Amino acid sequence: MTDLSLYEDVRCRYFKEPGQENTGAVLKAVSQRAKELDIDRVLIATRSGKTAFDALEIFNPDIKVIAVTHYTGFVEPDSQEMAEESRQELESKGVTVLTCSHAFGGIGRGIREKLSTYQVDEIIAHTLRMFGQGAKVAVELALMAADAGKVRTDKDVISIGGTKKGADTALVLRPANSARIFNLKVREIICKPSMI
Repeated sequence: MTDLSLYEDVRCRYFKEPGQENTGAVLKAVSQRAKELDIDRVLIATRSGKTAFDALEIFNPDIKVIAVTHYTGFVEPDSQEMAEESRQELESKGVTVLTCSHAFGGIGRGIREKLSTYQVDEIIAHTLRMFGQGAKVAVELALMAADAGKVRTDKDVISIGGTKKGADTALVLRPANSARIFNLKVREIICKPSMI
């Protein structure tokens, strides 16, 4: 006989394909799981702000949304992909917009591009991509937000990432500062693509 106190059955949604067509289903699943776990902070990867705006339509108003953008200069020097008007509108709706260096693609990427050799941060990123691009992004957001002081390292959050545009992955995790990366713990997979 199995001791039911040893485990909990939790639903996990697996998408047939990665991509932005999963965004609505991800946000609905996150909204439900955040309520069940009493999680009040959700990190969302967003280039333009669209996924964060979509989340505001679905999430309970008690959820604090932290929209994490690409760093300025990601595409080309001195350019920011999120329009200033979108940033201001999100902030006026109570969203924190975080723009900072990527935890897995800062100086290490510069060394790879100049010297053709990989650094530890990009090796970790490639390892996390075995679970999908969205899983790598979700972990990276938690490190970045902790480093910026936007989330605590002693409280679970939900982190949403995706493949190219939109969202297709959501994780419940305990954030950590990047200098203490191995303290970060993935607690649950809410959803992810099964085909990566």
